[in-house]
Amino acid sequence: MYAVIFKATTNKIDESYFSTAKRMRELAINKYGCKEFTAVTEGSQEIAISYWESLEQIKAWKADNEHMTAQKLGKSRWYSDYKVEIVKVVTAYEKRD
Repeated sequence: MYAVIFKATTNKIDESYFSTAKRMRELAINKYGCKEFTAVTEGSQEIAISYWESLEQIKAWKADNEHMTAQKLGKSRWYSDYKVEIVKVVTAYEKRD
C-alpha cells in the first residue's frame, strides 16, 4: 500500500476549485482504484492524503488528462506552493467501534 501526501499553501480559492477537487477525488477513486482520499484545510494550509495499492495506479492517476488540467490550474491559480510525497505504508492499524 502507498500513500500520496499533498501539502499546499492556498492562494486564490474560488468555486471552480471546490468542484474540481470533488471531481478529482471521484476520478481517483472510481477510475484509478484509490482506496481512500481525505483532504483538510486549516487557514491557508491544505493537506490531502490518498491511499493506493500500487505505484502504477498513482502514475496513471498523475497522467490522467483531466487531472493534468487540474494540476495546471493549481499551479497557476489555486496554490502559492505545494509539495507531493509518495510513501510506502509499512504498518497500519486502527481502532473502530
